[in-house]
Amino acid sequence: MSVAERSHEEMLRATLAAVAPGTDLRDGLERILRGRTGALIVLGSDRVVDSISTGGFELDVEFSATRLRELAKMDGAIILDREGGHIVRAATQLVPDPSIETRESGTRHRTAERVAKQTGMPVISVSQSMAIVALYVGDLRHVLESRAQILAQANQALQTLERYRARLDEVTANLSALEIEDLVTIREVASVLQRLEMVSRISTEIEQYVVELGVDGRLVALQLDELTGGIGRDRELVIRDYASAADGTHEPPEVLTQLAALDGTELLDLQAVARCLGITVIGDGMDHLSLSPSGYRLLHRIPRLPGAIVERLVDHFGSFQALLSAGLDELMEVEGVGEARARAVREGLSRLAEASILERYS
Repeated sequence: MSVAERSHEEMLRATLAAVAPGTDLRDGLERILRGRTGALIVLGSDRVVDSISTGGFELDVEFSATRLRELAKMDGAIILDREGGHIVRAATQLVPDPSIETRESGTRHRTAERVAKQTGMPVISVSQSMAIVALYVGDLRHVLESRAQILAQANQALQTLERYRARLDEVTANLSALEIEDLVTIREVASVLQRLEMVSRISTEIEQYVVELGVDGRLVALQLDELTGGIGRDRELVIRDYASAADGTHEPPEVLTQLAALDGTELLDLQAVARCLGITVIGDGMDHLSLSPSGYRLLHRIPRLPGAIVERLVDHFGSFQALLSAGLDELMEVEGVGEARARAVREGLSRLAEASILERYS
């Protein structure tokens, strides 16, 4: 995704938040829909917007839903400031560059799309005949759906996320047990990364629904937080464990970018996931190429163990198996690890090993 596309996505997200249920602007849009008058609203005013605006009158009055509704009864566009707190102009005619390409057919929607592309400002078009609200941000177009529709989609996505999270927990527990036994192959690592990426993608989709739902999205947000707790850190720790084991050149941001670039079909291919880690698999190497973790992920599961100590432990021992077999005296050789902390690390690793193996073979 280019910088411009990312900027448009962020602006669309901010615009969706500005028109979410519970906001004054959404109240105004719903009043316009009920009144069946239609509207063309520009969310921002600058020199470019002024240069394509003719006629109408300047207002510069505080925004309210009722004022927006009344002004929409007149022909012409309504221009708000960037924050949507003031109505700058009303009943104005917008004359964008006619050479700008548009996919729309109706006059109001064609104007809205061209104005959004020319000015860079979000534009809202309320269709009088179709009774829909469309947002235009750069090259993006988004039609607002009803709260019931969005909530139904969000609930369906949450059910999918629950299934994804359950499967992620299974493959993660399997990876932990195999790390303890030093039997990890690239298949297990790629499976965990694959599931982490799938959970991340569906979470991003649900976050969009939360934004669109506004005040109605609180319960969805709470369920999302519960289902995705710790996912972001786990992705980075798995990558740090195994990218360094592969060739030492792939950093978490680079790997995450490559994973995000995989399309839906490629993400299902574990070999494609492995390549994001810098590991090229040939033939049946998925089940035969062994890897040994550095130990970041499991060390972070030990309660009250500072991140700086985790870094020193990994740097000192070099591999998780060396760390797992280290005695108290060896652990105390690491800077910042005294007898009490060494004992806590030793006991923490023992508990993790016991729990992982019991879970695997129960």
